[in-house]
Amino acid sequence: MTQSGNKIRASFYSKDNSNPNSCLILVHGFKGFKDWGFWPYTAEYFSKEGFNVISFNFSHNGVGDSFTEFDEPDKFANNTISLEVNELNEIIDNVSKGKLNKIKCSSIGILGHSRGGAVSILASASNDSVKALAVWASVAKLDRYTERQKNEWRQKGFIEILNSRTNQMMRMNVALLEDIESNKDSTLNIEKAVKNLNKPFLIIHGEQDLTVPVEEGKLLYEYSDKKLTEFEIIPSSGHTFDIVHPFKSSNNKFERVLEKTLTFFKENLSNN
Repeated sequence: MTQSGNKIRASFYSKDNSNPNSCLILVHGFKGFKDWGFWPYTAEYFSKEGFNVISFNFSHNGVGDSFTEFDEPDKFANNTISLEVNELNEIIDNVSKGKLNKIKCSSIGILGHSRGGAVSILASASNDSVKALAVWASVAKLDRYTERQKNEWRQKGFIEILNSRTNQMMRMNVALLEDIESNKDSTLNIEKAVKNLNKPFLIIHGEQDLTVPVEEGKLLYEYSDKKLTEFEIIPSSGHTFDIVHPFKSSNNKFERVLEKTLTFFKENLSNN
């Protein structure tokens, strides 16, 4: 449970040879969840390499006790970016204090995908416990809606989007739009967060990402401190690096993503 009483579902991965000081926190994106596609495989991959790995669902991501189905549509409708940033910060703080699985991590890395990349940037920029940050296919802007969409959103109080995987129409209440617009110059300003990050930063993006164009990865790199940032474009690759749900198998493109990310965290997280 979070301090506000919201339920966080999490999985912890650790091997016998894990370094007790190094933890990775995996952050899913919009319409994502910890058991989607590549996440369990990713968590196992990094735990085998000696990291303690925490993978979790945001409380309002819409996936409840089923772990794989969108069975909490009301929570999904009421989700906001600020709520996710606050929950990620709470998880980071609990990990740094040893409140999760009694392992106190002095060296914490964050890995976020898509909108989870943006949430990871916003949390990491203001949380000194985070020592290194990697994002995959991250958005560079949170206001992604046309004026027509916004007007309809305000008039109805909600908009609906299709989840192409489940064919569900998923409602998002106007609180999400109000959160983005009211905090776009402060706590939800991605440009400002990247410029204030001041820690090792890895950006990986698929060249043929149709969901979040590679131009957004380039924009994040433009905002960043080049002395602390690495930017990798994966050729002929889409938003999930050709991984599907349910997970079937990895591929050369995704293995390249994993290997690059592993090297980054091994170089930038303490092994003391």
